Amino acid sequence: MAKITKRVVDTAETGTKDYVIWDDELPGFGLRVFASGKRSYVIQYRSRGRSRRYTIGLHGVWTPEAARREAKAQLGRVAHGDDPAEEREEDRKALTIKRLCEQYIADMEAGLILGKGGRPKKETTIATDVGRIRRHIIPLLGTRRVRDITKPDMNNLMKDIIAGKTRVSMKTEKLRGKAIVRGGRGTAIRTMGLLGGIFSYAVEAGVIEHNPTHGLRKPKYQVRDRRLSEAEYRVLGGILREARESDHYRIHADILRLIALTGCRRGEIINLKWSEVDLEGSCLRLIDSKEGSSVRPVGLPVIEYLEDERKRRAGTYVFPGKGLDNAVGNFPQSWKKMFKDTSLWDVTPHVLRHSFASIANDLGFTEITIAALIGHAKGSVTSKYVHTLDSTLIMAADTVSGYVKALLEGVEFRRNTYTLDRQSRQSAINQMLTEAKPTV
Repeated sequence: MAKITKRVVDTAETGTKDYVIWDDELPGFGLRVFASGKRSYVIQYRSRGRSRRYTIGLHGVWTPEAARREAKAQLGRVAHGDDPAEEREEDRKALTIKRLCEQYIADMEAGLILGKGGRPKKETTIATDVGRIRRHIIPLLGTRRVRDITKPDMNNLMKDIIAGKTRVSMKTEKLRGKAIVRGGRGTAIRTMGLLGGIFSYAVEAGVIEHNPTHGLRKPKYQVRDRRLSEAEYRVLGGILREARESDHYRIHADILRLIALTGCRRGEIINLKWSEVDLEGSCLRLIDSKEGSSVRPVGLPVIEYLEDERKRRAGTYVFPGKGLDNAVGNFPQSWKKMFKDTSLWDVTPHVLRHSFASIANDLGFTEITIAALIGHAKGSVTSKYVHTLDSTLIMAADTVSGYVKALLEGVEFRRNTYTLDRQSRQSAINQMLTEAKPTV
């Protein structure tokens, strides 16, 4: 035994086995000399009748003086009933955010995590969730212990994502594929919602008692209210007609046109199968929409288009891809190129869907009818036993799709039901004044 100083540490000889030099001033404090030549500072103590050894750290990282002070502090904790070695072991075994997320992903892919409507999450939703977990949550919180996460941590995480702290450009598994992660307000809101679900999963598993995202103040969604004017519909019609003359863009132009005429989500049209098309019932019987199975009324212009295309196309999908019997690909790239350098550069399939609903509203249809037309949960016709749709829904689909079709073909309407048309509004006022009876 000797007082452990730098000289003692430097002159300690290595042997064929590890051994410990104990300090003669501070009982329990020692220097462990490894056969490899490394040296570390340790303390030896008894806790609940067992002899325990706790490693302070390697020499070089720790000096003898700093290690001695740490040894006194830890031995003082032992005197008060603590067990530093056991605490460190528990810390090493403690579940981290990364491990929790990996468990969540495994259960999600096994269909054990239920999403909207109490159904297992879809593959597309799983892919999106996994992307948010691995590109935002794990990089910022992965090494943290689940039990240590607090509401302020959640608030800071949300701010970091909004500020773009996780912004990165990375390759994907696809050939020449690239994912551009930007962060931002919308990403932060959705990521925090997902993380709230992950923590609820941890609460149910007994890992933690409370969900740290509960009560978190999130920024409001920025409502996307972009819609096409009648003039823009006519411009869109010209773009689509020009695109249809190209073998490369024809099928993508038809997809955009069908979205404009139905108000469907882009995935519902891209992945539409002939088995889901009910020409006699004037509807689409979607097997797996965002709301689950859904019966979607469509207008006569859509039925006529599908009847015509059915004669030309074989296979499973209405819009087939090349080669195998699969759905068409590269749609996002194509519609962006079609609209590039035009006045409709900011138009997306969602804008077409929103515009369809807005036109329906302009034409005087109720909210519940519009919801049924575009497949919102509050109005979606979801029963698989529905064989004949209400004539009101068919009439509504005919009216809206017929109106949009006419706009795409360049028609200019003159009516007083469309309140955003100033000329029509003035005409309605003039007509009202003309029909008014003069006072005597």
